[in-house]
Order: sequence, then C-alpha cells, then structure tokens
Amino acid sequence: MLPCYVLLDLETTGGNALQDRITEIAAVRFEAGVEVARWSTLVNPGTRIPYFIEQLTGISNALVADAPPFDEVAAHLLKLLDGAVLVAHNVRFDHGFLLHELARMAITLRVKTLCTVRLSRLLYPQVKGHGLDAIMQRHGISSVTRHRAMGDVAVMQTWLGLVTEAFGIDRLRAHAQTLLQGSAALPPQLDTNIADIPETAGVYIFYGEGLLPLYVGKSVKLRSRVMSHFQAASREPREMRIAQEIRRIEWIETAGELGALLLEARLVKQHQPLHNRQLRRASTLSAWRLDANPHSRPLLTLVRGNALNPQQFDHLYGPYRSKSQAQSHLRELADTHGLCLQALGLESGKGRCFAHQIGHCKGVCCGEEAPERHHLRLQMALVADKLRVWPFAGCVGLREHHAPSGRTDVHVFDQWCHLATVHSDTELAEVLQQRPVALAFDLDTYKLAVRHLLPPGKAGVTLLQLGRAPPINGGLGHVG
Repeated sequence: MLPCYVLLDLETTGGNALQDRITEIAAVRFEAGVEVARWSTLVNPGTRIPYFIEQLTGISNALVADAPPFDEVAAHLLKLLDGAVLVAHNVRFDHGFLLHELARMAITLRVKTLCTVRLSRLLYPQVKGHGLDAIMQRHGISSVTRHRAMGDVAVMQTWLGLVTEAFGIDRLRAHAQTLLQGSAALPPQLDTNIADIPETAGVYIFYGEGLLPLYVGKSVKLRSRVMSHFQAASREPREMRIAQEIRRIEWIETAGELGALLLEARLVKQHQPLHNRQLRRASTLSAWRLDANPHSRPLLTLVRGNALNPQQFDHLYGPYRSKSQAQSHLRELADTHGLCLQALGLESGKGRCFAHQIGHCKGVCCGEEAPERHHLRLQMALVADKLRVWPFAGCVGLREHHAPSGRTDVHVFDQWCHLATVHSDTELAEVLQQRPVALAFDLDTYKLAVRHLLPPGKAGVTLLQLGRAPPINGGLGHVG
C-alpha cells in the first residue's frame, strides 16, 4: 500500500486526548509490503480506568498496575514510527493521544498519518458504516480480542489484505496517496470533499447531524482556514468538539474580505451557532446621550436597543454591549477625570457627593466647580467614545472585485447599516427602492463600516456614490 507504514491502535481511559491517557499500544511496521516488526505493551496511565472502559476493553486498573508508564516506552514507539506513515482506524484519535503524551515529555511528534476509515469510504462510497465493527461484519472478519490494541490492529491488517485482493495494489496505493495529499487529520465522518472548497474569500458553515449550523467562520482562503480547524483539534478543546460533531460543510464565496466579514456577522446573528462565541446578537446595545444643558441632571441618559438611531449619533457615546458595561465604563471615566457621579446620574443624593469627600470630584455637586466647566471636561472624557455621524448624503456602496473569478460585490450602506450586497443594477435598484424607513443598528456592522468608509479606508475596496449610477461592473460612480 505504502513504501513504509505502521499499523497502530491505542486503548485509552476515555475519548478526550487532553485529559485521558493511554493504557495499551500495539504497532506493526511494514516495509515494501513485508512485516518487519510487531510490538505491543500495556501502559500505566497514572490515573484510574473508568468502570465502563474496563468493561469494554478488559483492561483493568490491576492489569496496568505494574505496566510501564508512557515515558518509558516512548523511545521504542518513536523508533517504530521513524520514517513511516502512521495508519490507524480513525487516526485522529490515536494521533491526538500520541501528540499529547509526547508533548508532556517536551517531544514534538512529526509523522504523516493515514486513516483507514477514510480509505474505506473511498473504496466503498455506496455504504454508510465504516467503523471497525461495520467493516468486520461486511467482510466476515472475526476477532476474539476486539477492543484490545493488537486485536484491532489484526482486524485492520486482515481488512487491508482483503481490499488489496479485491481492488488491486495499484488502486489501493493510489487511494492512499490521495489521502496523504489531502489530510488524514480530517474527521472520518465528514461527508464533504475538502478538495471542493475553493481557496478564495468567503464564509464556511459547519453542520452536524441537524439543520442548524455548529459554527460559522470566514476567511480570505476558505480551504486553508477549514483545514486549520481540524489540524488544531488535537490541541484545542473547542476544535476537538467541532471535529467530533461535524458531518458536512457548506461555503459561500465572496469577492473579498469585507463581504466575508459582513456575511459571517449576519449568519451568526441569524442562526446563533453553538460554537460561535463572538458576533452573537447582543442582548441590549446601549449608548449614553449627553444633555446639551450643563445644568441638567442627570447629564447622561442611557439609550438602549431599538432607540439607538444613527441619525442622532451627534449626541451619543458608545456603543456598549450591555447596560452594565456602559455604567462600568462611565464610572472608570469619572474616576480618571474627576467627574461627579451625582451629575452623571450614577449616584443619588444632594449636596457633596462621596467622590468629592475623598478628593475624586472637583465639586460641581456643591458649587465648587462651574457646571459649564464640568460639562466640557465630561465631553473631553467621552471624546473617544463619540459615535460617528453618517458622513454621506444618502446610501453609498463599497465595491469589491476579485479579478481571477471576475466576481464583483457591492455592499450597500446607509446610516452605518448594511442594507444588502448586490451583483447587478437590477438588484441595486430593488434595494434602493425598498430601503426600510427604520434601520436596525448593529454594532459589528458599524465597526466594519467605520473602518472601510472613513479615511484611510481599506485597500481593495472602492467607495461608490449610489443614485444615478452606471452599471456595477463599470464602477458605479466612483467617489473616493
């Protein structure tokens, strides 16, 4: 099948390579199709073996009590693996455990891997079951030592012999090379062909058994980014959970990074994927409105949710993802700049505030500071949080063009809100005609728009004035 490979199987205390440990190792090395070495050993995991694992494998705590720990057998294992491809059934499992065990010894494992689950899927695409039990039943393979390391290696060895006879060594070798050129780090249950994912900008969507996404991500190189999830699965708990649950991948191409960012933000808020921590819909966005009258009390009132109107941003500061975040930030500013919590509305009472009594307020609460001066200092303290007023007379577009594919996306914005992404003049006309009266403000979209619409902007994105415009592919009235 391959010039040099090692059939390997591990038994462990559980399925999590980050916290569980190895209890048994079996390995058979082949060179030029000939078995040249066979080795197996029990391993003392240094932790108790759960009862259900003991029932499954027959490996008990008493059985491994006098077995060597992993660090005493690691050198022999590495010698067997030297120059060989590591072949295992669901190789990500075994490879992940070896990575972690060796990392505890400050050793980095560098070995190519091949998964016999994925090989079975290539050889028998018409069948569903590719686990070891399903393969044994389909091919009539029996084993009295199933779930012991060398017993499972023997099942793999028998199966490889059967498929070599059925398909021929040349076809088997070709499939093995295909898997090596791809990646055996891929989850064996994944139905999507990774080679079909383009290396362009866009959004990728991971699905499990159900219809709701597990995770939504974006990249300027889709295939590479998707692969990075699976390559990190042996090191990061979240990536491991995703790799265990994933069944298929969908993707949507965009003309550039901005389109991918906008689409990712919209899909995450729409579907609330289980494994997306960022970009989820904020429970209640908040901003501070500053009263223009220095004598007003309180000087600041909290504007929340749908009341955040971009047309009133000239007097708003923020935004913050919650009321508590807004209040906490304002207290920090008050402490830093000596502002009065009573005047700001963060403290009740009359007369001297507590902050003035301890020297943290300059005394607007008791007549020692003029309200106008305090108001001016408050504006200066808040200046970094000033929300940007929409600088255009109406809708504008940001044009992205991907020369290799000829794809052009025009992202239509008004009042910092993303109205749509269009690809033709007909679509653009419909968006402008159906523009909603009330625009829904979104913090993530606002941040993206500020970065791209205000100087110096971003490379590869062209600012367009929308209205009486020439065809999209002709430029749509360049402004910037």
